Amino acid sequence: MLIKRLAEIDSPSGKEEKIREFVKSYLENLGYKIVEGNHYVATQSRSELIVATHLDTVPVKAPFSTDGVYVYGTGVCDAKASIAAMLEAAERGLDYTLAFFCDEEEEGKGSKEFTSSWEWGGMAIVMEPTNLKIASKHYGSFDLTVEVSGKACHGSMPEMGLNAIERSCEVIAEMKKKFKATPLKIEGGGEEYVIPSRCVVKFDILIKPGTKLEDCLKELEFLKDYGGFEVSDAYEGFESGRIAVLLEKALKMAGLDAEHTEMPSWTDALNLRDRFDTVVWGPGELHCCHTERERVKLEDIRKARDVLLALNEIV
Repeated sequence: MLIKRLAEIDSPSGKEEKIREFVKSYLENLGYKIVEGNHYVATQSRSELIVATHLDTVPVKAPFSTDGVYVYGTGVCDAKASIAAMLEAAERGLDYTLAFFCDEEEEGKGSKEFTSSWEWGGMAIVMEPTNLKIASKHYGSFDLTVEVSGKACHGSMPEMGLNAIERSCEVIAEMKKKFKATPLKIEGGGEEYVIPSRCVVKFDILIKPGTKLEDCLKELEFLKDYGGFEVSDAYEGFESGRIAVLLEKALKMAGLDAEHTEMPSWTDALNLRDRFDTVVWGPGELHCCHTERERVKLEDIRKARDVLLALNEIV
């Protein structure tokens, strides 16, 4: 079972060497010529179409297993089911480019390098778990770190100080009113009996397609009343063009419904869209990814393979 072989290759971000070599050798044995960058592997093609996914995973939280309907374990859905579908389709011969990126779960080095160096193509499908729905609308995002200031005093007299943790709760509540904001990490306070004077909150902020980043940054001005803040890894969202129509056609050719959805998470598509008409699509359920419950249906891997084969007849 190809998905088992892939899932059992440990490939956390920064340690993709083994799975990269596996994918490279697999494709070379099928007769494909390979182009390599520092952070990606791709089949040599001047096709208008690129189908891409990533090789890395988060650190292992669950081992591989299967009940015959689903496969389970870290990386099976995000995104080794997509790798498996791509390699299985490649066995029957594909004329378009297949690209495999490193570092998606961290800084996106693979897709950044590919976007800046790849000379061909005008459309890209980035395979990520969308439950085989076409994510033709992709949210933008940015990371936000807020350092909330307070005033220390003895813990028995909180009225004489200013509790940075309590103020952080105010920040979280206000951010949720203004944005689709998720606090991912909070640090503050200690073991001493002291009202905390400092608390740091890290947020993931999602931006609807069509929303300008500069408008979002203006909404952050209120944070100056709480302390300092820093924005990083900021991307505006986008909507797919003609590539979504071609993907609809391929889904129908494979006997599947062509349903649309949104991608609410950062993906390599946010780098590729700078040069390519890009859409996100693939097997699996996003909400289970990065957890010990990660899973994907074996049938959906086969369906994805069939859609990739149908695409070969269209482009």
